[in-house]
Amino acid sequence: MRKLAAFDRPVQTAPRLVTARVIHTVDATGSTATAMLTDAGRILALGSAAECEAAAERLGLEPERVDLGDAVVVPGFIDAHAHPLMFGQLMTWVDCGPEKAASIPEILALLKDAAAGLPAGRPVRGYGYEHRNLAERRHPTRFELDEVATDREVYLMNASGHGGVVNSRTFALHGVDRDTPNPDGGEYFRDADGELTGEISDAACNILTGVHGVKIGHHGPNFHLADEPEEHLRQLDAATQRFLAGGVTTIGDAQVSRREFDMYLRLAEAGRLELRVSMYLLSHLLDDALDMGLVGQFGNAYLSFAGIKLYADGTLGGWTAYFPDGYVGDPCRTGQLYHEPAEYAELIRRAHGAGLQTATHAQSPTAIEMVVSAIEAALADRPDADARHRIEHCGLPTPEQIQRMAVSGIRPVNQTQHYFNWGEGVEQAIGTPGERFNPLGEFEAAGVPFTISSDAPVAEPIPLEAIQTAVTRITRRGHRLGPDDLRVSARAALRAHTYEGAVSIGREDDLGSLEPGKYADFAVLSGDPLAVAADEISGIRVLETWVDGERRHRAA
Repeated sequence: MRKLAAFDRPVQTAPRLVTARVIHTVDATGSTATAMLTDAGRILALGSAAECEAAAERLGLEPERVDLGDAVVVPGFIDAHAHPLMFGQLMTWVDCGPEKAASIPEILALLKDAAAGLPAGRPVRGYGYEHRNLAERRHPTRFELDEVATDREVYLMNASGHGGVVNSRTFALHGVDRDTPNPDGGEYFRDADGELTGEISDAACNILTGVHGVKIGHHGPNFHLADEPEEHLRQLDAATQRFLAGGVTTIGDAQVSRREFDMYLRLAEAGRLELRVSMYLLSHLLDDALDMGLVGQFGNAYLSFAGIKLYADGTLGGWTAYFPDGYVGDPCRTGQLYHEPAEYAELIRRAHGAGLQTATHAQSPTAIEMVVSAIEAALADRPDADARHRIEHCGLPTPEQIQRMAVSGIRPVNQTQHYFNWGEGVEQAIGTPGERFNPLGEFEAAGVPFTISSDAPVAEPIPLEAIQTAVTRITRRGHRLGPDDLRVSARAALRAHTYEGAVSIGREDDLGSLEPGKYADFAVLSGDPLAVAADEISGIRVLETWVDGERRHRAA
């Protein structure tokens, strides 16, 4: 894998000597320190305070002392799979997630309150519900959303991001009725009498995003509803602050279209990009990338191009992941593949042949098989021991597929908060195999390095919650998902959200661990995630977040 040729922006920082109760370096040996010397955004030395002071004297530096007292320092968290623009946009919507609403009437009350405060005609948009977590164990209907408003659009996005429910007005505005055919790659759901229920998925969301949104021809979903550029910049700013508050210093944006690319360039030009972003272009831009010669990583230390994002199937949360024999919870649903296997294999072959890393969303065993087989074929055609092709989510790989991933160097990028928030729903959807959802322990046993990320906005960027869930596999509702051999240690989980995240985006030479020569990106914690009880990890507070040796966030 070609590494990023980083053209650093000038960093104007004074040398600092940072001391803390313990500094977990997450280096190859798992060493610890109590002091760290930094200058110009880089780490110069680690060890005891006396050792770092001696290093400063040798280098002729007079560092500023930063005493963090009893706090614990870890590398800045790497969120290798997230959607910052969509996250920022949803922050302006109505939160209807499990902490806000446990039933459909509670959701309707939240949406009605929001509608009452909006100008006439402005759409009402909510997000975050997961129907299997609701008291009714079902999606709301369009008739229930009609109680919110009949004179404007109402859209309630499912937690998966792959669809949701709209009111009758939305259908009327866009000319959708009971006789409207389903679009390629999506569905307008209907009841037993053929009447529209209000639920929509994948390409059916084009009625909200426009024809440049969710389409098979665009190789995957893009759920960003258009806003003015300045509004998108404000959304990215807001999202950035939430990531920093969680201790995240680097993001892998796993769905970059021209819109996201333009927003990042504007943000960087305005000097408002406060953390690092590695971009994965959606696969319909592969031809453009190849035409422009984007055949490897490029960019600077803050904004870089990493590879190509593809979709194999849909989502488990929205029941659009591909199970050809149907879902246990609804045998009439099968989900979908975004490509025929031969078409997908050709995309992988072309990207791999040009030296590009690929990151493919795949949840079901059938979809994962398509991905693994295509990568194996591409590697046979052009061997590369360090291609680092990724499978995003990689929810339910078979043991045999995991062994093949180990041989081919395929990296799963998992989201443990998915099963924290709705792990029971996966079991209800596909039966007992669902308890293996994100089998981190099996990856570890097979020698497959795994990465933990948030998939924000599907989950909040709270790395300590993700780490606790990897260690306990206990869901929000208190259910332990699967046997103990699916769990991993706190040390492995911390590494998965720091160093392995850096490897997954090709940045381990300068990020992911605290070592001399690397960037001084770190999170300051109120407790030690490697010392407290497993069920106390998520209760640790992020006190500060530093990027380039500069404090970018301090908790109130």
